[in-house]
Amino acid sequence: MPTENLYSFVDRFPGMRMLCIGDMMLDIFTYGKVDRLSPEAPVPVLKETRVRQMLGGSGNVVANLCSLDCTTLFAGVVGDDAPGADLRGYLRELGADAEMLITQPGYHTSVKTRYVSGSQHLLRVDREERLCLTEEVLSTLLGTIEAKLPDINMVLLSDYGKGLFDERFTPAVIAMSRKAGCPVIVDPKTTDYTIYRGATLVKPNRKEFEGVTGQSFDPTAPGFADAAVAAGREVCRRYGVENLLVTLSEHGMIYIPGDESKKYRWIPTEAKEVFDVSGAGDTSLATLGAAMAAGASMKQAMRIANAASGIVVAKFGTATVTRKELKHKLENKEEISVLNTEQAVALAEELRTQGKTIGFTNGCFDILHPGHLASFERARDLCDVLIVGLNSDASVRRLKGPTRPVNNEQARAAMVSALKPVNYVVIFEEDTALPLIDKLRPDVIAKEGYPLDRWPEGRFVVSYGGQAVELPRLDGFSTTSIVDKINS
Repeated sequence: MPTENLYSFVDRFPGMRMLCIGDMMLDIFTYGKVDRLSPEAPVPVLKETRVRQMLGGSGNVVANLCSLDCTTLFAGVVGDDAPGADLRGYLRELGADAEMLITQPGYHTSVKTRYVSGSQHLLRVDREERLCLTEEVLSTLLGTIEAKLPDINMVLLSDYGKGLFDERFTPAVIAMSRKAGCPVIVDPKTTDYTIYRGATLVKPNRKEFEGVTGQSFDPTAPGFADAAVAAGREVCRRYGVENLLVTLSEHGMIYIPGDESKKYRWIPTEAKEVFDVSGAGDTSLATLGAAMAAGASMKQAMRIANAASGIVVAKFGTATVTRKELKHKLENKEEISVLNTEQAVALAEELRTQGKTIGFTNGCFDILHPGHLASFERARDLCDVLIVGLNSDASVRRLKGPTRPVNNEQARAAMVSALKPVNYVVIFEEDTALPLIDKLRPDVIAKEGYPLDRWPEGRFVVSYGGQAVELPRLDGFSTTSIVDKINS
């Protein structure tokens, strides 16, 4: 299934009803130009050129959900002040339902003001106080949320540590959401996950994960995945949360299911150029939640969220990703690498540490035709990563005769690697792929037209516990018949 049709889930986003609950704040960006230092003190003088206000904190999750065309509802608390009124207006401008944005008298809405010259942040000034919900506001907020839950597909708790998610509010929201059949994803702030008990998924970043586990983790160190999974499952047991998804910045993200019968997943980052990480976690939360609500599996939802984060970190400021941008990213696969044997072996080892299933197929693939594509698609369905072994020119001549190959190995590798089901191509010199298979040790080998008793490569994979799958042949297509037709 090419690219797992991930963009089909994105097409379903407009039908999803998402409830975001969180700490709302107002972000103010004051832009200007610095061309001198102050004569009063050794500090830059910013000549203001423009000021921009926007939703901050959990509001960035809302902005992303709206940008992805989800039907979005927000629940939270603001003060009876001008910033609170501004936030309410910005929610409405986005098209979000602001009915559950409750005003608490005496509370001052949080405001964060950033001063920026060019692309350089000079200073941030925070004006905030910790929220302490009154019993009246608590009751009103819980009541309005409960009334909306029957029509909600997914609940997102965006905890910025400003006081909303206390020991009274958080457990009540999670309990009523799960009772209504709504999954709950939490972007946490505290290291005490007791208040998150019952959550479907908690999504800490690496620093927050280290805080809750009391351990340090280096994603580049040997054994990282095993250590992280063991620690994560202990967190799930201790606090009664179902799953964890730890974001690792430039190292991607790792999914840790509390159920030990399920496999963990570790996927690399999609970002090619990082310009600003502001709000990337909010984009990830919004997109992951929307994808899961749309029916994506955890692996699929991670890939969609990862792609969205890769887009947004290449933008400046607390940016959002649109559904069009996300579909474009998913539909246009990045160029695939053609690896040598040493690179392929190192890759296989890395993939195994990430818990990924490695698939393998091989052949000459001299003139590509629909039969080849059908085989690649079927092989890709059996694994997480498909590696294609490609006979070298010398190998093809020994097998097919002096007039073959029609296309040289560089051209054949480029064509095969451009196909969506294929992740990596490895050129091998031997007449058989057995030496390469022995080094890679794939989990699955798949090839058309070879029953096991006439397929030594398949028997070898089975001998060490792997799986050999004979693929059905697509009748009417073969390279030899194409060459014969051309010659005639």
